[in-house]
Amino acid sequence: MTASTTAGTAGLIREALEVYADDPPAIQALQGHAQRLAEPLRIAIAGMVKAGKSTLLNAIIGEEIAPTDTGECTRIVTWYRYGHTPRITLHPVVGEPRHLPLKRADGRLVFVLDGARADEVERLDVEWPSPALQAMTLIDTPGIASLSQEVSARSVRFLTPEDSASEADAVVYLLRHLHASDIRFLESFRDTAAGRTGTVNAIAVLSRADEVGAGRIDSLLSAGAIAERYSRDPNLRKLALGVVPVAGLLAQSARTLRQADFEALRLLATVDRTARERMMLSADRFRRSAEPRELTEEARASLLERYGLFGIRLAVVLVRNGLGDPTPLAHELARRSGLDPLLELLDRQFLARAEALKARTALAAVESLLAGRPREGTERLAESLERLQANAHEFRELRLLAALRTSGVELAPELAAEAERLIGGLGAEASQRLGVASGTGPEALAAEARGVLARWRRVSENPLTARSAVEVCRVVIRSCEGVLADCTGSETGTARQPQSA
Repeated sequence: MTASTTAGTAGLIREALEVYADDPPAIQALQGHAQRLAEPLRIAIAGMVKAGKSTLLNAIIGEEIAPTDTGECTRIVTWYRYGHTPRITLHPVVGEPRHLPLKRADGRLVFVLDGARADEVERLDVEWPSPALQAMTLIDTPGIASLSQEVSARSVRFLTPEDSASEADAVVYLLRHLHASDIRFLESFRDTAAGRTGTVNAIAVLSRADEVGAGRIDSLLSAGAIAERYSRDPNLRKLALGVVPVAGLLAQSARTLRQADFEALRLLATVDRTARERMMLSADRFRRSAEPRELTEEARASLLERYGLFGIRLAVVLVRNGLGDPTPLAHELARRSGLDPLLELLDRQFLARAEALKARTALAAVESLLAGRPREGTERLAESLERLQANAHEFRELRLLAALRTSGVELAPELAAEAERLIGGLGAEASQRLGVASGTGPEALAAEARGVLARWRRVSENPLTARSAVEVCRVVIRSCEGVLADCTGSETGTARQPQSA
């Protein structure tokens, strides 16, 4: 995102504040969007009931601070922001916000609503000193398709408001199986004010992936094949940037591995393989097993709750294969849970585009305001908005990415796939755009960029190329020019000057 586009968006909001100076609701909304520009990207965690949303959120943060039971708090929209000091603030539907007591039990944060019912709470704000929250604000939402219509409606109203931009800039959507209701929700999120003017801004997660293979040690391989099939589904492809299988429970426990867990797993690793496989045929057999004698029933129950049979099996194998210390074991368990690929996808698809996604949301809000509350003096504001949306290359990329994944373009399939990659559909870094290995030097990147740029110029100049495809070529060419400028700037030790196309 160029500095000029960011500054232009902030300037447009200031101009709108002057135009609507006598309209308190408009002022409040615009000030909120001005604040959003300066904040981390907002990413909502959404999905059906029992999809594992809070568990995944804990895994991303690296601490057990989101409630994963079925209590009142799981029915409330909860924001997790970075803060130097831990703090929980309750925002009631009626009345003033108030701080809640911070309590921890068995290493987990416990929410005490101080006498309030879930339907009396608009949202909870949790500030926590987690490094992960410095780059993004995570929003845990109640389950969609809950038995309680009000619980489901709360998530839908929050994520897909009818007359305003969504509070979330992007969404991580958890699914256990691909249902029509999943597609309907993602379509609704895309059709919010932000979604209509931007790109596909959702990532799908095949959650509880260890259950796909009934807890077998190769469960993630089976889940990976299913996720790959889902990613090619024509209905889901136009709504999500990718599908990642994640064993959320294992990811959470790996990121919060305790010394007591490690000692229990090391004890299990001493058991004969045949006996160990027999005891792990079911959760009940594992809980009742007498081997090893040093492992108490309470410790077994704790392992099952925190890791599940899949996680226990995998951890024991890793310990027997030489991971004899807690830290390397935790890192390997997190990697094998599928969490690392998800974090990489979040980074290259959302965080790398954070400024563009936030600016797009803000501009969509101004556009909605102009359409819903027209007044004298907004003509100039509308012209500035149109000019900014048309001239910022980042927004052209977002619009083209949406077109490539939805309606399609008049290009050969292989060219369309290359166009999607070059405009950042697989990641915004130069190596990801050019399809070369990560760590490729600037000289090699520049040479590759020159070759790609020349090829797309030839496609653009070909008289057989359809007129609509020529417009696509222009966006791709501009992206290639930007990559080349960045690479040559790296070669000479100078940075490209911010600019808008």
